[in-house]
Amino acid sequence: MSALALSVVLSLVSAVAYAGGAIVQEQVAASSAAHYAPLRRPAWWAAVALNGLGGVLHVVALAFGPLSLVQPLGALTIVVALPMAALFVGRRAGATAWRGAIMATVGLAGLLSLVGSSEAQSLGTAQRVGAAAVTAGAVVALMVAGRAAHRHPAVRSMLLATASGIAFGMSSVFTKTVAVDWADGVSATDLPSLAVIAVLATAGMLLSQAAYRGAGLAAPLATLTVVNPVVAAAVGITMFGETFRYGTTGTVLALGCGVVAAGGLILLTTERIAREAAGGGDEETPAAVPAAASPSSDRPAPPSSDHSVPASSRGAAPAVTPVAAPRGSADAPTPVPDALTGRVVLPSPATEPGEPPLVAASVFGGLFVPLPVVDRHRVRIRS
Repeated sequence: MSALALSVVLSLVSAVAYAGGAIVQEQVAASSAAHYAPLRRPAWWAAVALNGLGGVLHVVALAFGPLSLVQPLGALTIVVALPMAALFVGRRAGATAWRGAIMATVGLAGLLSLVGSSEAQSLGTAQRVGAAAVTAGAVVALMVAGRAAHRHPAVRSMLLATASGIAFGMSSVFTKTVAVDWADGVSATDLPSLAVIAVLATAGMLLSQAAYRGAGLAAPLATLTVVNPVVAAAVGITMFGETFRYGTTGTVLALGCGVVAAGGLILLTTERIAREAAGGGDEETPAAVPAAASPSSDRPAPPSSDHSVPASSRGAAPAVTPVAAPRGSADAPTPVPDALTGRVVLPSPATEPGEPPLVAASVFGGLFVPLPVVDRHRVRIRS
């Protein structure tokens, strides 16, 4: 197998590894309460391993093939992830998501293929400090904006995915800087750059995990896949002296590819927002319970009596207006009909042993309070 064919195979396997890691991350985010680092979930560590494998394979592919071929093939991650998600976890993407993913991939591949190569060069100390400071400020600002947009999961996800892409892209920039420095020998002066690489890579991983929470797979992954190499290419053009191929024509084509990639991301975001709105409208609301419903409305009317109910209203249920239960009762008792008179009474439990319960109810507008019952069998004690 030639070196070119080997680089193509490694790039495709790298895209599959990245896609598998993204799918696992999205599944963990959907079933875990942790936003950034579900450290107790073995599946999350499997996703970390898959992302690490994808990164190693990408670096090896760059060693065997040209940058203009390997970088566009890395953009196939989102296209590979959609059928993998449908096959392994049953998450099917709609037509709009497919159009957005293909647009983002084609635009990114065209943009990366137009970036020319230049002589390897490193960054000075002031440039490294400035790049690290600007990156930290941008990532923190996007995190704050994502926190402010917590009511809109799709917007929040895009902001966090953009921050993750920036962190990963700048991590690649510092990695290239350290690799150029180590071409002449390993030096201890690169320890701060190695620390920046570790911090940015960790931040990118945690932010990508948070971006998948409540936003599905396609939109966060497409954003991360596009922003990461675009940031690296922008830094390469502005700080490493790289240029677009074919002069002015290549620059115009690159801008067009950037517009296509951005259109794909916008399409994915609006598709997700529309799905959220449709899902919110389908939620069932419980039926309202009438406030005037009485707990005893389904009970039969008490039998009328000639001695207690006038003839004009004979056969009709007497109106009952409960009176607050005496003696500090917490729960209002249920009105019950009296067995002898047929009147509806409101009993109150006795507060002392042996004491008969008090009954109070308003019948036909009047207050009915029965007389206390005297126990005839009470033992009298003579002194």
